[in-house]
Amino acid sequence: MSTQQPSTQGWGGMGWGLLGVIGFAGSLPMTKLAVVDLNPWFISLGRALVAAVLSILLLLWHRSRWPQGREWGWLAGVVIGVVLGFPVFSTLALQYVTSSQASVINGTLPLATAVLAAWLTGERPRRAFWWWSILGSGLVVGFALWRSAHSGAGWRLSWGDGLMLLAVGIGALGYVAGGRVARTLGSWQTICWALVMSLPFLLWPVWYTRPLHAVSGVAWGGFAYVSLISMFLAFFAWYRGLAVGGIARVGQVQLLQPFFSLLLAALMLREHVPPVMWLVALAVVVCVALGRRSA
Repeated sequence: MSTQQPSTQGWGGMGWGLLGVIGFAGSLPMTKLAVVDLNPWFISLGRALVAAVLSILLLLWHRSRWPQGREWGWLAGVVIGVVLGFPVFSTLALQYVTSSQASVINGTLPLATAVLAAWLTGERPRRAFWWWSILGSGLVVGFALWRSAHSGAGWRLSWGDGLMLLAVGIGALGYVAGGRVARTLGSWQTICWALVMSLPFLLWPVWYTRPLHAVSGVAWGGFAYVSLISMFLAFFAWYRGLAVGGIARVGQVQLLQPFFSLLLAALMLREHVPPVMWLVALAVVVCVALGRRSA
């Protein structure tokens, strides 16, 4: 029984991670909708404020214990990485680049997470894991570049690309810190406490950048999605997956996020999804599965 437990936990972690990725899949497209009518600072910080209020209510209702000792330090990494850093820099980036260009760079996030996990938490996957991770990242980035070129969008380095790269690096830090502290504090407790810690940094900027003009329902819908799903509920599953299955291994599930985003676009916005996408997605699934086994 004991020899099968790590495998069971690993696949359970992959399942939770997959659920979180499905929630994250709409983040960039929904942010792109919101940024048309709303200030990017209001979007990136306002969504955290909404989630922080919900977190206070949930923590009080559950009577959760306070973080202790080193947990505060890891929570600070979550605040810097995923509560403030990634939302701010990715939202600013979407003023200069399309969501497809942002997805190209965001495709390197799982590999960046694995590298930081090895550095900060001592996880040491085997060499084969790194090869499968690089191959999976290459497939995601290559497909996104191909799709961008065929859509006529082209590819030019800009301020948006640099901002998105910064968002990826900081976001990886937040994933690693959250996955680490979730092992002792709990998955949903981790994101809730991080949001509560960030509250003093949110109130004045959100009030200052609040919209003073009419805002379309579409923009508010995008803001609601990134507040309730991207910044709150999806992290419940994501941090549980990282804590149970390993940060480096489960982090590779995020390679599938661009394909879920395209699927959502096809179902909700009636956008055309090329058949080659399914072939690439299948190849990425194989890379994730083999990388998980070799880890």
